[in-house]
Parts: sequence; structure tokens; C-alpha cells
Amino acid sequence: MITDCLTYDELNISLTNVFDTLQCPDTDASLRVEVNEIIKQARDILQARFTILFRDSIDGFDVGKIIHRQLAGAERYAFFIATAGCEYQTFQDRLKESGDIVRMFIADALGSVIAEACADRMEERLATELAGSGLLSTNRFSPGYCGWHVSQQQILFPLFKGETCGVQLTPSSLMIPIKSVSGIIGIGTKVMRHDYPCGLCELKTCYKRRKPHHSHPSLS
Repeated sequence: MITDCLTYDELNISLTNVFDTLQCPDTDASLRVEVNEIIKQARDILQARFTILFRDSIDGFDVGKIIHRQLAGAERYAFFIATAGCEYQTFQDRLKESGDIVRMFIADALGSVIAEACADRMEERLATELAGSGLLSTNRFSPGYCGWHVSQQQILFPLFKGETCGVQLTPSSLMIPIKSVSGIIGIGTKVMRHDYPCGLCELKTCYKRRKPHHSHPSLS
């Protein structure tokens, strides 16, 4: 098992990701001030975390046809949990209690970016672990996407035997802290890293459909 805890700066978050997730232009001076204030507060408290667990099979899982094809050739599997952390959840809860709708909106978007950035760093760590071994990895896939039913979180989480970075599941398979990501990555000498099969997926709200591919100068 591999685990790590990351600060905000270690996540290498682009401001473009934040504004794209907000779906707002970055030309509004007042919004830029608010975004940078939320980032400042997040930087002070953030302890994003991830954990990776390796297994030789996916017995017991029904990942669906799309993901099954994407995992073709895998000899091992990396199951993962990545989260913005309990500290960030508490931060969001405090903003909710304050009733500041604008900052709540910004913090919600930033939390999503943080969780995905943490998962990105997790993938980089996995690549480092595999370097020189001849093993390759697929993209990551999560319950709730590409036909993998979210209820299978109830099978995934027990694999970690409590080492879940503080993330817990509700009976409906919602993760708490909410800004968390879980899933699977295929590993093997013959696996291929395909583009995400968005054309085959009917989930219009998937973040992969709107993930930016360009950078933005830091505003903070």
C-alpha cells in the first residue's frame, strides 16, 4: 500500500482549472479577489491525501463493459482513494454556516479541483513506482462513471481495511469528505492508455468532458 499527504502547493493547481470548474470568466476583478482569498485559506489548512492498494484481480467487481475493455491486458490492479481531506470538509462546513453563498460556490469548485489534482498526483506516484519495471498503466476509472455503478464503492472500500485517508461511505455510497475520488487503474506490460471513451458514455455531467487542457498564469 502507498499513502501520501500533500499540501496545496504540492498539488500544482492551475487557476484555469478553478475558473473552468466555476464556469465563470477570470476577467471579473471582484471574483478574482474572492477566488484568491479562498485559495489562501485552503493553503493554510489543506492536507490532501491518497492511498493506493494493489490486487491481482478484480473478482467480485462488475466494472461494466466500457471499463472492462479499457482494462484489457491488465495483470494487476491499483485501487485508490484520493481526497481533499477532512480539514477541507470542515472549512466548507464553516462557510456554509456563515451563509456566504459566493464563497461557498468558490470553495465547492476549488474542492473538486483539489480532489482531482490529488488523484493526478496519485497517478504520478504510481508511475514513479512502476518506472523501470516494464509495467504500464491505464487511465483511472471511478464508480459512478462509464457504467460502473456507484454502489460498488461498498465492495471497494473494505479492501483498504480502514486505511481510507479518513474517507467514509454513507449507506448510499456517497463519500465523506465529499471532495474525494476513488477507483481503479489497470497495470500490465500490454495495457494501453486510451483516451477516455466519452463518445460511448451517456453521463453528460462527467468532469472528463470539460477537463481543460491548457495552462493559466497564477493569480495568487
